[in-house]
Amino acid sequence: MRHSKSDIFEGMSADFLLDIFALALETGGRPAHGITVIHEETVVPSSLEETFAFFSDAMNLEKLTPGWLNFNVRTPPPLTMREGLEIDYVISLRGLPIPWKTRIDVWEPGVRFVDRQVAGPYLWWNHEHRFEQTANGTRVIDHVEFVPRARWLTNGFVSRDVQRIFDFRKQKLGEVFAK
Repeated sequence: MRHSKSDIFEGMSADFLLDIFALALETGGRPAHGITVIHEETVVPSSLEETFAFFSDAMNLEKLTPGWLNFNVRTPPPLTMREGLEIDYVISLRGLPIPWKTRIDVWEPGVRFVDRQVAGPYLWWNHEHRFEQTANGTRVIDHVEFVPRARWLTNGFVSRDVQRIFDFRKQKLGEVFAK
């Protein structure tokens, strides 16, 4: 008996297929070379406590991500941020849904946290979020290291897209914390 491709995938949920795809996108340790770094800082007119609380809610990441990525948190709320927490997301890159899983490797409330991709669109992604009280509010510092897959082919447009994401994020932070 022959089965068509649609018969094979019939009955499989989209979540199941994303989970299978995620296994193929698992990442390893920090590469020795080829790392791109983005460092962004912005001051928001908000207390350190209020700012850190906003970033402590993983669901707020949807507010800080441009619509063209169709970013969705797949892990059901509530999410209690802590070291070791793994969070599943899905983004859409050029129309293709891509699963993304990050792990909180460092959790220092009121100071910083670090998320690292364990599966997803990059060979390496490590994002440190730091927070410093200033006279005018809170300095939000993003330090990201990443290596795109097929770097020799994709590095130029991936780097531009990541910069666009952080430009959007800076604008949205200004709107979220406008007083």
